[in-house]
Amino acid sequence: MVGGGGEASAAGGGKVACAAWIRRREEKAAAAAARVFAAYGRAAGAAGSPAALEVLGFDAKECSLSPEPLARAVLGEGGAGDAPRGIAVHPAGDEVVCATATGCRLFKLIFEEFTVRIIPRDAPPLESVGPQKCLAFSTDGAKFAIGGEDGHLRIFHWPSMNVLLDEPKAHKSFRDMDISLDSEFLVSTSTDGSARIWKIDEGAPLVNLTRSSDEKIECCRFSRDGMKPFLFCTVAKGSKVVTVVWNISDWERIGYKRLLGKPISTLSVSLDGKYLALGSNDGDFCAVDVKKMEVSHWSKKVHLGSSVTSIEFCPTERVVISTSHQWGAELTKLNVPADWKEWQVWLVLLALFLASAILFYVFYERSDTFWNFPMGRHQPAKPFNVLKESPPVPEDQNPW
Repeated sequence: MVGGGGEASAAGGGKVACAAWIRRREEKAAAAAARVFAAYGRAAGAAGSPAALEVLGFDAKECSLSPEPLARAVLGEGGAGDAPRGIAVHPAGDEVVCATATGCRLFKLIFEEFTVRIIPRDAPPLESVGPQKCLAFSTDGAKFAIGGEDGHLRIFHWPSMNVLLDEPKAHKSFRDMDISLDSEFLVSTSTDGSARIWKIDEGAPLVNLTRSSDEKIECCRFSRDGMKPFLFCTVAKGSKVVTVVWNISDWERIGYKRLLGKPISTLSVSLDGKYLALGSNDGDFCAVDVKKMEVSHWSKKVHLGSSVTSIEFCPTERVVISTSHQWGAELTKLNVPADWKEWQVWLVLLALFLASAILFYVFYERSDTFWNFPMGRHQPAKPFNVLKESPPVPEDQNPW
């Protein structure tokens, strides 16, 4: 574990209730380098400070967040209805939606060279929807979905906020939700153990995932690697919990594996789809290599005795932010094999090119082929001079 973030801020704020990563691409830079920040939803403090949305800088080399927020926006006057419950960041990194007990608040992020500004924006369709359990933007940023504690599902076109789906009785109460990589499907799970697949563009349910009467489908995430698409769900049967994989072409189960070995509270997938993260009810979490479906990293007692409420993968590094109600936010560097950087790939290609050039040169110098012409005195015979001499003419010139 690298560091914390759940303790009260220097300004007297409360613990971090929810967190998410922000990825900004610098369009002015030649390489379009990405800057990474973290967004914290901080509860009201004991000293009377109100609940707030904070943006913190991230140092990839030190694997740490800035000790003080770069920007801060107050969510309310400190009442219970202003407490943050979840955060969703637009893929472009310029908008944040923060869920509270009364509804959702929309904020515009303006990034300058050394400063960040948070500007509240009006969003009437989101402001009075009540407490929301799930928030999710599609990968292309064109759709936004929220699932309420009352079981109400709403899907909006973004940024127009035109309603694509409004289903008051989607579930008894939302447990989890995710949108597929191609933005075609939405999966949602209920506190009663059921799960449904929704066709977003049609604004209608597509299929209910099959389960036995003693099974409960709890957490859900679509694959993100861009290869053959799958759906991962945690399924509980009594005290046993397994991670089940569904094929989204026919919505049939294709396999399962027991990974964490204990009740699971949250599920997440990395931006490149290579890793899953599973958090437990007692404060542990693990990272799973999707290709092998094996645990690659295990962190125990990160949130000792408290349920892990969320795990968010950093978009550029193998680092996660995990949260819990008791301990707030914790930053953890994953002990997994390092990924190849872009400069390393180019270095390997350059080395291969140089090696090929050297081999060609050696082949040219040592080979006795057409490409290695005999020169000077090593020529087998003196060639005739086309200006002074004529080639010998055979006596019989008749070709027949």
